[in-house]
Amino acid sequence: MNYNQNSVKYKGLSKEQVKERLKKEGYNLLPSSKPKNFLFIALGVIKEPMFILLVICGSLYMVLGDIHEGCMLLGFVFFIMGIEFFQERKTEKALDALKDMASPRALVIRDGIEFRIPGSEVVTEDIIILQEGDRVPADAIVLNSVSLLADESLLTGESVPVRKIEWEDKEYNNQPGGDDLPFVYSGSLIVQGNCIAKVYKTGINTEIGKIGKALESVIEEPTRLKIEMLALVKKLTIAGIILCIIVFIGYVITRSDLINGFLAGITLAMAMLPEEFPVILTVFMALGAWRMSKYNVLTRKPSAIETLGSATVLCTDKTGTLTQNKMTVTKLFNGKNFLTVDKSGELKEEFHEIIEYGILSSQTNPFDPMEKAIIKMGDDYLRGTEHIHLNWKMVKEYPLSKKMLAMSRVFTFKGTQEKMIATKGAPEAIFDLCHMDEQECMQMAIAVKELAQSGLRVIGVAKANIHSSGLSDLPEIQHDFNYDFVGLIGLSDPVRENVMESVYDCYKAGIRVIMITGDYPVTAKNIGKQIGLKNYDNCITGQELNELTDEELTIRIKDVNIFARVVPEQKLKIVNALKKNNEIVAMTGDGINDAPALKSANIGIAMGQKGTDVAREASSLVLMDDNFSSIVGAIRMGRRIFDNLQKAFGYTFAIHIPIAGLSLIPIMIDDLPLILWPVHIVFLELIIDPACSIIFEAEKEEKNVMKRPPKKIDESFFGFNKVFISILQGVSILIITLLIYFTGLYIGYNEKEVRTMTFSTLIISNIAIILTNRSWTNNIFRIIATPNRAVLWVVGGAIFFLGLILNVPFFLELFLFSKISLVNILFCIIAGLIPILWFEIFKAINMKNK
Repeated sequence: MNYNQNSVKYKGLSKEQVKERLKKEGYNLLPSSKPKNFLFIALGVIKEPMFILLVICGSLYMVLGDIHEGCMLLGFVFFIMGIEFFQERKTEKALDALKDMASPRALVIRDGIEFRIPGSEVVTEDIIILQEGDRVPADAIVLNSVSLLADESLLTGESVPVRKIEWEDKEYNNQPGGDDLPFVYSGSLIVQGNCIAKVYKTGINTEIGKIGKALESVIEEPTRLKIEMLALVKKLTIAGIILCIIVFIGYVITRSDLINGFLAGITLAMAMLPEEFPVILTVFMALGAWRMSKYNVLTRKPSAIETLGSATVLCTDKTGTLTQNKMTVTKLFNGKNFLTVDKSGELKEEFHEIIEYGILSSQTNPFDPMEKAIIKMGDDYLRGTEHIHLNWKMVKEYPLSKKMLAMSRVFTFKGTQEKMIATKGAPEAIFDLCHMDEQECMQMAIAVKELAQSGLRVIGVAKANIHSSGLSDLPEIQHDFNYDFVGLIGLSDPVRENVMESVYDCYKAGIRVIMITGDYPVTAKNIGKQIGLKNYDNCITGQELNELTDEELTIRIKDVNIFARVVPEQKLKIVNALKKNNEIVAMTGDGINDAPALKSANIGIAMGQKGTDVAREASSLVLMDDNFSSIVGAIRMGRRIFDNLQKAFGYTFAIHIPIAGLSLIPIMIDDLPLILWPVHIVFLELIIDPACSIIFEAEKEEKNVMKRPPKKIDESFFGFNKVFISILQGVSILIITLLIYFTGLYIGYNEKEVRTMTFSTLIISNIAIILTNRSWTNNIFRIIATPNRAVLWVVGGAIFFLGLILNVPFFLELFLFSKISLVNILFCIIAGLIPILWFEIFKAINMKNK
């Protein structure tokens, strides 16, 4: 197409008209996300009860003189603020990424002159010129075109380019992804041909702008665990404050000691306030993100890790996620026989001609993925043979048109007047060019149907030759050549390796897999069958989705696992319908079209290599290797983290019961010596803090982690069974330590000896409960035999420093202890191990019944 000839009839807008439109409509940009300043984010963090608790506890430690512990907790608050600020800045980039994608350079005609301008300056009714390789700057109507193909995969998710036609005065379905439409869309790529088009939508009014609006309007929901933790922390904080006041008043009334009453109240508050809870959650999320990175999964939103183990549905885009987003020649038909292309085998001679003329009818350096696949086939099988014609010269091209869905290229040989014509196009067009009769067309149609039913894209190939002295002798239209039919090429977007195994693993773990695609139902069903999708014959199309109400969709979606011919807004509708059915939805995707659904899903998983910035910025997780099977590893890790979180919270809850009891009970009974003072609580925290945040985080997954269904949506993280077991563990330790306490007083030991024995028993029980809670399926001996470096450091350190305290005079005085005999130490050790016996028996019975 000669633009100097075709563009002269288009004068375009004048400078004055452009100024008026820019003033009225604004620039061709998507609105940037509004950044939040550091103060706004800091206030949001400070308002959360978890972090208020950290500040309170840190301040208490500072008041009591424990500068190190106080500074650590207060420093942790600022560290969290930094993480929140960084995270907020990252998520704000999503709309900015959309804006950059939608604003390339543009070649326009204004005042009858062609020149390039920034895409942001394009206005409605501008005349734009698009050529192969250009990014479309705005939604436009095609006025003139030659062999125009556009890649709209960023909008539709489909890798196969769509054919464009010139505008005619009639009704069209103005929706990206269909063939023979006279519209090109902002953000899409011209892969073949060229055109002159008239802009009709810019900025946020374009199709890509609609996605931006949808993305901006999606509200992220707090995770269930965070909601539960906030509620629990509030209750425990209120209870701790009330008990602190009661203890203070009670101590002053019964013992008339104001200072010691204040210290006793503070001791109980420190015992009751679970400052470990926010630390546990944040440490687990941070280390979980680090561990997931080893599985090629980048965690953008740590909260997604806790949700991942609960995922019940995995919604996946087909193109680029389940498949490679790379067209491949899969099957050939030479008019008589079919050939399935095998990478490890050879290409039979009788099929060479199909690839030979397929290459000749393609561009030398194509953008079209189907042409790329054909040329790659030639490189793999025909390199160095007589079927590759590098010395042939192309002298004329007959473009694809609406009337003739085929394109031909004419070649000459050096020193001859013979010309060869290579043609490819829609099978029906090729049959027509070859002048086949009705019976031949019916026979060929059977072959086309067989290829199409396998989910393949089918193109036909033909050849012709002519003796001609010059270009003027060539016919004006392709139909005037005498073509011979060469064959059919079936192309597919191949399934990624290990996808079938990954889908099976998902089913085994109780996770449903749903494929959402813009492709045709027959292709989607075929892919579904290949990967082992359940109910792959049952499919809902985009048109059906439009006709379904939200309520009808929530019912239909319960047994449908394939959605075909779907547009971005509908993907969001599907995700929301699943959420209405109380599903925890994980959504994978790589294109701009996936961004709103990624953000709306409980867990958005974007592709790192082929994914767009928009998809990555809107997601919770990013697969760095674009490998679908990495999702299974991420889910396994998510479940491991979830299990270990429960163990850590259960242990923390349990150990605070005896600490609170030993702080409270002696105060309530007149003349009983106090057991715990702030120094004892601080020592206990030095064991509790690393145990709950490091030991349990590093624990390996349980054996059945991927053989059980996901946690139910209505199942509380702090469920009755878990809380009841934790309470029993805590009460067991409290009973044993009180037994040691009252026995010591009964025998006649002095106050310091009783305190020493009670505290030693408490430390041994603490260590025992750490070990037994490492696994809820293995017994204590197998647990000890299972390596965990953190256990050696924490438990070994606790035993070492306990020995130091019991033997060094300075520490004995600091802790208000006195030296006890070896027999009493052994007695404390045996007593400290008793509280875990019932739990070991419970685990054995529980595993036997499964």
